[in-house]
Amino acid sequence: MSDHRFYIVTDEAGAARALDLLSDLFEDGFVPIATMEVDEANGIWEASAYQTGDPDEALKAQIAACLQADFPGVEIQTELFGDVDWIAKSLEGLKPVRAGRFLVHGGHDRDMVRPHDLAIELEAGQAFGTGHHGTTAGCLEMIEKVMRAGPGGPAWFNPVLDLGTGSGVLAIAAAQLGPVRVLATDIDPVATRVARANVRHNHRTAQIDCLTAPGFHATAFADASPFRLIIANILARPLMRMAPEIKRHLAPGGSVILSGILASQRWQVLAAYNGQGLHHVETLWRNGWVTIHLK
Repeated sequence: MSDHRFYIVTDEAGAARALDLLSDLFEDGFVPIATMEVDEANGIWEASAYQTGDPDEALKAQIAACLQADFPGVEIQTELFGDVDWIAKSLEGLKPVRAGRFLVHGGHDRDMVRPHDLAIELEAGQAFGTGHHGTTAGCLEMIEKVMRAGPGGPAWFNPVLDLGTGSGVLAIAAAQLGPVRVLATDIDPVATRVARANVRHNHRTAQIDCLTAPGFHATAFADASPFRLIIANILARPLMRMAPEIKRHLAPGGSVILSGILASQRWQVLAAYNGQGLHHVETLWRNGWVTIHLK
């Protein structure tokens, strides 16, 4: 059995458009999708859909049909990962990322940590969110801004919810800023396992609980809520659908940080949350993506 991805090669604008189309196709979020720049000098990007198990030709045909109108004749390529730890391989070449006081790095870059950095060391694993994407970096920056500005400092934001935790980097960041409890959830059990390993690696197990859960259906949400800070770095359409549940689980006066949103989708997301009585505080813009703070 081989984990794999189906992907197309395009430019930055094409990758953004493909991400939008694939978000519609896989709106339940059970097929992770992502874009990445593979050749900065030549402006070459890839848009991918990831799956566990052997390649599913029916899924490949679905992707081709979804993209056909905007990308006529584009080749849907397949990459098999097999037993290769492909995230580990990619992390070998990644430089440390700074976002505010946070430094996200691999074990091979520990010597880059400065005395006053809030360092997050990620172990290699099959989950998204290394800090190198604009959405994750924007979230890290916003989390620091919001939590430091709390009425009682970061401790006021207890408890915190990190929806779609991926690698666990955002949950770890919140826990590093103050004595808060964090519930970190993901629909993907692989992501949950990797997040739990990263939480342990960063010595935050006393503060962070990692849970596999689609949506808000697990009892853990009701047990831990209301949350004073909800962080959701997912995709625009699932975020819009979840607006009522996010509002329902938010404590009075609490904050919401949303990301995974293309700049072109910002107004749609704001409209969905304005409809729930949440109002825009600030937007951070990074490489065509936005991170939004609402209260």
